[in-house]
Amino acid sequence: MLIGYARVSTTDQNLDLQRDALLRAGCEKIFEEKKSGKAGSKRPELDAALAFLRPDDVLVVWKLDRLGRSLVEMMRTIDQLRSNGVAFRSLTEELDSESAQGRFFLQIHGAMAEYFLDLNRERTMEGLKAALARGRTGGRRKGLSEADIEAGRALLASGTIPVADIAKRLGVSRSTFYTYFPQARVKALAHGRS
Repeated sequence: MLIGYARVSTTDQNLDLQRDALLRAGCEKIFEEKKSGKAGSKRPELDAALAFLRPDDVLVVWKLDRLGRSLVEMMRTIDQLRSNGVAFRSLTEELDSESAQGRFFLQIHGAMAEYFLDLNRERTMEGLKAALARGRTGGRRKGLSEADIEAGRALLASGTIPVADIAKRLGVSRSTFYTYFPQARVKALAHGRS
């Protein structure tokens, strides 16, 4: 059975082009989604389509990037399909995981995805080594130094400078400021400010 999956990124975009192409290709059921394909984003209709598929079914998309923006994520999805006995077809690229050419194309894409992951990993490790050589350790920098905290206390004690201005002078957001000075938040809430 051919199962279609159509996706557009925003609610004001139209699914007609994809739906028509999937129907012409012979899809008996089509799952439609108006969601971003950004890597890691939830796509309930894609999840529903994947759950609906049975061995010997074929997941059909109008274009390969309809599976997502990340090459790695697309390849994981296609590998998951293959391990479940489900074929994959992309109409625009004329890609069919059942053909030798289609499998070759997917392997090339998979190798590229793995290459770019490794490349990013290597760059990250080199950056961490360089930072460590300069004496910088990982993790988030502390928002305020002891000197900043003392200055903040003094500015708060004056009672004439708004919290937003003090936070700006110290170079932190108001919420970070309140992390260091919770009594200031209590006072602001008591006066109807945030």
